[in-house]
Amino acid sequence: MRQYKRRKGKSLSKAKKHIFEGVNYKSGLEMKMAMELSNAKIPFKYEPIKFILSEGFFLENEAYERQSNGKGQFKQRGEKKILPISYTPDFVGDKWIIETKGYANESFPIKWKLMKKLINGKNITLYKPQCHKECEEVIRIIKSKENG
Repeated sequence: MRQYKRRKGKSLSKAKKHIFEGVNYKSGLEMKMAMELSNAKIPFKYEPIKFILSEGFFLENEAYERQSNGKGQFKQRGEKKILPISYTPDFVGDKWIIETKGYANESFPIKWKLMKKLINGKNITLYKPQCHKECEEVIRIIKSKENG
């Protein structure tokens, strides 16, 4: 979510809402994909499952560092539970997963590679449209696979 600076005497701007058929999507691109799937009558679920890409563990060692965002004090942050790395795809169908991604954060490319490794050899097709035109192309490909 964007953050806006408050100008003297002005209220903060609010982020756009992306609601389609009662579902609040996180971006306009997600909403566009949902609209395209719905208009094409392709059944889908929005963020229905979380994949664990790497299990969590307990770090027995000491580790001296700042917080992961680089802020805070440099101190002992080891000897504690490390959370798993997970990934929740935007849209899931019978034999496909769609991840709409306009602007990727720095951790996404690693998660995407781990997801590819997880589904490797399974009968699942991945799609990662990054603009409205590519959302339309995803629909065309899914439809062509259905018609075989």
